Amino acid sequence: MKQLFLLMTLLFPLATQAAEVKFVTESYPPFNFRESEVYKGASVEQVRLLMDDAGLKYTMEMMPWARALFLAESQEMHCVFTTVHNQERHGRFKWVEPLLKSRTVLIRKAGSPVDPKTLDEAKAFKVGTQRDDFTQTILEENGFPRIDLATDLELTLKKLLTGRIDLMPISEKYFDKLKRDGAPIESTVVLAEDIYSIACNPSIPDELIGRMQKGLDKVIADGTQARLFEKYGLASEEQK
Repeated sequence: MKQLFLLMTLLFPLATQAAEVKFVTESYPPFNFRESEVYKGASVEQVRLLMDDAGLKYTMEMMPWARALFLAESQEMHCVFTTVHNQERHGRFKWVEPLLKSRTVLIRKAGSPVDPKTLDEAKAFKVGTQRDDFTQTILEENGFPRIDLATDLELTLKKLLTGRIDLMPISEKYFDKLKRDGAPIESTVVLAEDIYSIACNPSIPDELIGRMQKGLDKVIADGTQARLFEKYGLASEEQK
């Protein structure tokens, strides 16, 4: 038995070294997006850096959010990002965080007469979001009666700007970037305060999760995360 235990101890680091983590994500600029065939974004770059530091093999694939979340929950060695860590998801994944801390706000098309001052007032309007996004859960838990679901953020934003929905939830940092880029949108009320993370299938060994977390901790501690926020237009005024 002692020899078997020693053999397993020696082989375990080799097994984890050979393991390949499969990252899945959606198009959600500036956190994750595709430019030609190249994946870019503040979260994409953080994932690459932390995985390089951890010395782990990985792949990355972009797809609709509902499918990405499903794969991370149901398939071994899968992780999904950029994912809000909330109570409903907490026990379903292992977590590496934070890729970002931000608030989620409800936005409207600029000049729209839709102007709620509270969440209760916002419930009178049609609110659009992405299917299986964490904001769908928040809207449902808060009793929003008219929720319009789309496959991705770009389609939801298009619906907002063409008047098919009245409001939509979005990261406050991304809202700030869109405003700076000239998007005709305005913020109304705060929907939630969030930590955006990497959510991993429970099959991923704790040793690998620990190495990934250590890699992300370095990205944060040496100022790289803050520089990436500035690079992608996500830096708050106090960070500049």
